[in-house]
Amino acid sequence: MTTWPRPVPVIGDRTSATERAADPAGWALPGPDRAGLYRTIGARRDIRRFRPDAVPEDVLTRVLTAAHQAPSVGHSQPWRFVVVRDAGLRDRAAVLTDRERLRQAAQLDPDAGRRLLDLQLEGVRDAPLGVVVCCDRRTPAAGVLGRATFPDADLWSCAAAVQNLWLAARAEGLGLGWVTLFRPEDLAGLLALPDGVVTLGWLCLGWPDERPPDPGLERAGWSRRQPLADVVLTDRWPAENGEEPAPPPSRLRAPDQPAVVAARDAGDRLLTPPGSLGVLDRAVDRVVALGHADLPGGVLVLAAADHPLAAHGVSAYPASTTRDVVEAAVAGTAVGATAAREAGLSRVVVVDAGVTGPAVPGAVAVRPAGPRGDLVAAAAMTPADTERLVAAGRELGQEHGRGGLVALGEVGAANTTVAAALACALLHVEPREVVGLGSGADSAMLDRKLTAVGAALARAGTGLAPMAALAELGGPELAVLAGVTLGAAEAGAVVVVDGFATSVAALVAVLLEPAVQSALVAGQRSRERGHEVVLQALGCEPLLDLRLRAGEGVGAALAAGLLRQGLAVRRTAARVDR
Repeated sequence: MTTWPRPVPVIGDRTSATERAADPAGWALPGPDRAGLYRTIGARRDIRRFRPDAVPEDVLTRVLTAAHQAPSVGHSQPWRFVVVRDAGLRDRAAVLTDRERLRQAAQLDPDAGRRLLDLQLEGVRDAPLGVVVCCDRRTPAAGVLGRATFPDADLWSCAAAVQNLWLAARAEGLGLGWVTLFRPEDLAGLLALPDGVVTLGWLCLGWPDERPPDPGLERAGWSRRQPLADVVLTDRWPAENGEEPAPPPSRLRAPDQPAVVAARDAGDRLLTPPGSLGVLDRAVDRVVALGHADLPGGVLVLAAADHPLAAHGVSAYPASTTRDVVEAAVAGTAVGATAAREAGLSRVVVVDAGVTGPAVPGAVAVRPAGPRGDLVAAAAMTPADTERLVAAGRELGQEHGRGGLVALGEVGAANTTVAAALACALLHVEPREVVGLGSGADSAMLDRKLTAVGAALARAGTGLAPMAALAELGGPELAVLAGVTLGAAEAGAVVVVDGFATSVAALVAVLLEPAVQSALVAGQRSRERGHEVVLQALGCEPLLDLRLRAGEGVGAALAAGLLRQGLAVRRTAARVDR
């Protein structure tokens, strides 16, 4: 029988069936290549600590090319890679991840929540690059081969692209961490994604500042890799007779507070396990990252005002109490002023932002000039007054922030109710989530507070911008403190926040300028119901939890003293040689 030479195509697959049958494994990569691939897979790690060195453009192009070579359903290539270099965008993203870390930790039992907060799981600020992987889902599923039956196969395709990018990064010596601690709509809004384009999270990419031999969560005792035999089934799922495999472990996760590389390096050189001071270590990292190895002096800014809302029976104290406390603060004998002095703060600046009656002698007078409403029937302040008070506070913050530390305090009958109304508007939460008893209140007063806040929100409406919300539902002392926070952060100071009301003021500042969040340290968690909600929104974990109700900046002053001690430990403790 005559045979002929097989036509060999000049493009495409040049092999024949005979060749493939003779050597079924003939398509395998050479042995060293296979070994390198499996070594790369086994050495892939979720990296959270990064050096500040830039990633060369050619290296970035190679790893993105690897991602773009991933398999995709119907060859649809639905992925889009948003490379984030802008520091402002990273600041905003870091605020979102800090919020979700605390929100998710709060859903765990207390022990698991604390263990979670001990883990560093996020490096949005650390990494020189962020890569947000997006999936363009605007093509109808029926129009893509393979998606009619599995509509989410486009998302799986993007996940395959992430894996390709991750392995290529590992081969290049880059570190990559996949951060999913975002509410998808928040991250989409940050990047101005159109409808129909969704994200798979944020990839932190850069040269790693850790070289972990094993996965981080395994080393931390959070979980272990299951044996292969436990996850491989034969033919079908076992019958429901007790032999089915256990569901995969599910624990909500969130990252630690990101630290600037140099600050964290200094902590790692101490003769103690990294992170041994817990939350205080992270706060010290934040302070050192702002350029402060020490915090000599410092100032407590105590802003005070009365509120027309008190006429609705929402305060257990008469308006005269505000003036009494302010006068005592000017004299240096009020609880907040005393706590500040004992904590080593060199000065107390008392601001009369609207105390009933004439301006308080000795206080800085920054008072509204226009009409003030009770929130229920009329706006708290005019827009012009709101702008002026925030600007005045900003000047105070810039002036006193040069000392390195600004602690915030407030005084004002009914201001927890005002703060609750403002928090509801800013965070889009229901009054019952944030309205608490306040100081000295009872259940009947709580009902009046809920009624007043509900009526105020109904009058003011929804979707208010931060300054508009401050004018409609805030108070003059909150406007001043929001400005102080902005100005102090601009001056490079650490801003130590006290209780519920000061935290709401800081929240206004963060919503106006997200980068302010990196200057904040939460001094304490108060007993006020809404404080935890606001701290979560700020992404700040408090240093103290003493169930304080004092106000006046007492918690901030105590925390400032603790922060100062932490810095002293960082400066003077024994070092290791490398």
